[in-house]
Amino acid sequence: MDVRSAVITEVRDFPQARRPAYQLRLDLGPLGERVSSAQVGDYAKEELLGSTVVCVVNFPPKRVAGFKSEVLVLGVYDPDGKVVLLRPDRPVPPGHRVG
Repeated sequence: MDVRSAVITEVRDFPQARRPAYQLRLDLGPLGERVSSAQVGDYAKEELLGSTVVCVVNFPPKRVAGFKSEVLVLGVYDPDGKVVLLRPDRPVPPGHRVG
């Protein structure tokens, strides 16, 4: 599994998804830009934009309501069932491997 840091450069509503989700554009540095569907509707768009997240970049793309999701953004469910994104606690460049 290839897990890397990515910076969220765009956040769009995704009303076609069955569960509340956003379409994210991610900057992966030397790997370029990729897109993802993420069920992180408890986050405000402004909170996500520009933040660094952790994602899996080598899974096959998955179609979600007609949208081609190219990477899997990682998170953990809290006790209330809400997704908490995995994010570095210090600045890191996009595209760096998680060790």
